[in-house]
Order: sequence, then C-alpha cells, then structure tokens
Amino acid sequence: MTEAAPAREPTTPRTVLVDPGRHGAYPTVGAAVLGAPDGACVSISAGTYAETLELLDRSITLRAAEGAEVVLDGGGADVPVLRACGGALAVRGLTVRAGAAAAVQVENAELTLDGCTVSAEQGPGVAVRGPGPLSITGVTITGAEHGLVLEGASGVVENVTISDIAADGVIVGLGADPVIRSCTVGGCGQRGFYIYQHARPVVENCRVFRTGQAAIAVAHRGEPVLRRLSVSDALGVGIDVGPQCGGTIEGCDVTGTAEPAIRLAGSATARIVAGPGAAANRSVALDGLLADLDGMVGLPGVKAEVRALVDEIQVNAWRSRAGLATGALSHHLVFAGAPGTGKTTVARTYGRLLRELGVLPAGQFREVSRRDLVGQYIGHTAEKTAGVFEEALGGVLFIDEAYTLARQPASGGDFGQEAIDTLVKLMEDHREQIAVIVAGYTAEMRQFLAANPGLASRFAKTVEFEDYTPDQLVGIIGRMVTAGDYELDPRSGPALAAYFGRISAEPGFGNARDARRLFEAIRKVQSGRLSRLGRIPDAAELRGLTVGDVLGAMEGGQPY
Repeated sequence: MTEAAPAREPTTPRTVLVDPGRHGAYPTVGAAVLGAPDGACVSISAGTYAETLELLDRSITLRAAEGAEVVLDGGGADVPVLRACGGALAVRGLTVRAGAAAAVQVENAELTLDGCTVSAEQGPGVAVRGPGPLSITGVTITGAEHGLVLEGASGVVENVTISDIAADGVIVGLGADPVIRSCTVGGCGQRGFYIYQHARPVVENCRVFRTGQAAIAVAHRGEPVLRRLSVSDALGVGIDVGPQCGGTIEGCDVTGTAEPAIRLAGSATARIVAGPGAAANRSVALDGLLADLDGMVGLPGVKAEVRALVDEIQVNAWRSRAGLATGALSHHLVFAGAPGTGKTTVARTYGRLLRELGVLPAGQFREVSRRDLVGQYIGHTAEKTAGVFEEALGGVLFIDEAYTLARQPASGGDFGQEAIDTLVKLMEDHREQIAVIVAGYTAEMRQFLAANPGLASRFAKTVEFEDYTPDQLVGIIGRMVTAGDYELDPRSGPALAAYFGRISAEPGFGNARDARRLFEAIRKVQSGRLSRLGRIPDAAELRGLTVGDVLGAMEGGQPY
C-alpha cells in the first residue's frame, strides 16, 4: 500500500536583506541572490550597487527597501545588468543603469517590473523574448538604443514612459500579443512603435510624439489594434501600415506629421474605424467612469465638484457644435486635504473623464513629486521640469505634496521656486493639452499658491478632500476584505468604528492609509492564528477574519 505524502502548508516567501553596512545582512545583491532560496524577496537598502546579475531558472524578487533609492549600475560592463533565463524575475522600485548591453533582458521567463527607472547607453532598456507572461507598470525608460523590445511575449505594459531613445521606442515582434495601454513614447530617433512579423498587440490610450521617422510602423504581417492614440510631431507619417499587414486603427488623433497622417499599403487589410457610434460609446464609457467615481466611499463634495466640471465641459462642447461662443476652460486643479483621502484615485479618474470627453487625447496619468522636478544647480530644474511636463502632455500631471516646492524663508539656494516659475509658464502655454493637478495639505497648499503671482490664477478651482468618518473607514475595510476574498465577522464593526474614532484625532492620521495598515495587520494576526492550528485550515477558516483577529491587530499584532 502506498502512503500519500502529507500535504504541505503554505509558506510565506522569505525576505533577505542587502545592506553593506549592517551586520547579518548580505553585502551585495549578487551574494543575496546566491544565498536566497527560490521564491525569496531580496530587499535592498539605499545605495548604488555596481553589479550585473544572471539568473538561470530562478524565481526571485528584487525590491528597494521602503523609502530607499537603489541603483543597480552596470555602466562599465558589456553584459545586461539583469538577465533572466527561465524562472521568474520581479523587480520593484529600482533604478537600473546599463552600458553597452540591455538594462533588463529576459528569455523564456516571467517578468514583473514595477515602479522602476531604466536606462542604457547602447543596448535596449528592457528586452523580453519568449511567452512571458510579463507585467511592466509605472516604469520610465530613457537614453537607450531601443526602449522596450517584446518578441513573442504576452502580458501587460501600462503607465510606462519611454523617452530620449536613439532608435525605436517600442518594438513588438515575432507574434507577441501584449496589451500596451496609457503609455507615453516620445523623443525617438526612428519610430515610436515598430510592430512586425505577425505581432498582434493591443495599443490603447497611448501618446506617441517627436519621432525621427513614422510614429507607428507596422510591417511583415503585423496585425495590431491601435485604439485612441494621440500621435503628433513625427518627421514621417503618423501611422504607416505595410503590405499584407492588418489590424484595426480606431479613434486615433494624428496631427503634425508628414502626409498622409495614416498610410496603408495597397495590400494592407487594416481597418480604419471612423466611429459612427463613437458618441454613443463615449457616453457609455463616461457613464461608467462617473459610476466608478460615485462608487468610492464618502467624498460627496468631491464627487459633486467633478460632476460639475464634466457638465461644464459637455455644455461647452454642445455650444461649440451649435456655433455659439465658448469660453476657454482650464483643466488645472488643486486637490487639498490630508493623506489617504482619495486624491490620487480621483485624479486618475479625472484624467480618464477628460479623455472620454475628448479634451485630452491620451488621458495618461503621470505622478511626480519634488525630486522629479527639482535639479541640483541653476538651470537644471527648469530643464527637468519642462521634460516631465512634456512627457505628460495629453494627460494628467499629478504633483503630490506640491507645497514642498515653495521657497522657504532664508533658503535662497532652494530650486523649488524655479520649478514653480517654470510650471506657471508651461501651464498657460499648454492649458488645452494637459491637466495639472497639485495636491497637499489645505494650509500648505495656500502657501504654495502664493509662491508665484500668477500661480493661483492658473487653476480652475480648489477641490477640498475631507477626512473620512469612522463609519466610512469601516466601509473601506469592508471593501478590502471583499477584494481580498476574506469574510469579516460582522461583530467586528463596533470595535473598528471605535478604533477609527480614536486614531482620527491623533496627529498624522492617515485616513484610508491607516485602514490599509490595519487590514494588513488583521491578516497577519489571522495567519499567526491559523499557523498554530496544527493542521491545514479549511477554506472557510482561510477566509474568516474573527473579532479576535481585529482586536489583536489593534493591540499591535498580538494574538487576542
């Protein structure tokens, strides 16, 4: 008789630390990867690490420690800084700099890139060959020969900015079929997108601009879906579809390119959808976005303000179509309120609303802070700020904690004021091409608006975000529970409301951020409780969050 092997309990991925100055931690990233088991997370302390890594059939996460600026610098090497063959590689929050080879190169492996900055002197920024899958989100790629190369790969590329590229910004080939959405590709010596050899990507809500050749070229039986793209300032044609290529071009705005804006070769089968039902589709999409806004917990005043802005834009469009005079509308806003009150989420939705209303062509969202705008010497800040602003054209530029740019008394060497002065001019020059949203505490934002005589007048209005009430925070916890496939004991409600009522009066109250922290603490307490059962929990136990779990999390994560 053969005995079945005992079932293995799920384990939490191991985390190993890289910190050259700390006893008991690994001194280099390479040493940590060699010593870590498969599935481990390598947490890297702040610093620049002159290393290149090759991973063969490994499953590893490389992550910047919380708040740390981590640079992997392979500038002196002629091999990729990060190369993975097989397995799975996840990279979160790192800056990766390469020399004469790719910054990140993946072959037949899963890839996750999140919140990274990538550059290369000669090779591609990111190169993926094989099925993947891949997930590339919130990444900036600059200064490379090619920005992003995807061959035979599937997955999602979202909110990626690619700029200052010697040749092609994005290459998709060999049957690759990724979804590429809400990306910005500009400043390319050759093409913004080159789609070839049976590739079938879906490219939507992207902005492609300032290219040395065609903005988008399709060749060798490529069949992309190009949907709601903003294409501008190309030295070649806007969209160039070669012989025997197909796909769909739908709702794309092409301006400032060579003629014709869209060129189809004689044997090309690509369809150009002029959109007779575009108005109806836009209305459905608009209603969906407004429904998402209404579905957010609380924020009645914010929702009313956003709806009023949408109504004003729609009426302005109707007046224009009727041949009546219309006033110029500014889409720049101030979001004032404490952290964790939904400012970033609402800003993203506002950008999508403006896109659906036809106000902004792409509606992409670029979130920056002081360090993304302020340089280190006179003149550097203006150049840096202008570069960020240009990349955000066609969408939303969201400046969090904008008040930190305001010049403080007796700090004449601070360059934050230079960033403000640059923004004031750019916002006026491009007021119909971008929505700038500045966010921060209410009192500090008043000081920020006083930093330049013309700054306050650039913004259409200030939208106040109130703190969540305890009951609303309980509702937010409930949504997190549902989204995580958990079930919370309803008897926990009064304890949660009392807890939020208490901490809401404390300095530094984080609203929904504190709700998120508490939810994570509840999960941690539940994990500890279940691990002590001495057996594998059933599905109901794995989902269940008890009153004791909640009280334990409130007491600092101790079992209750």
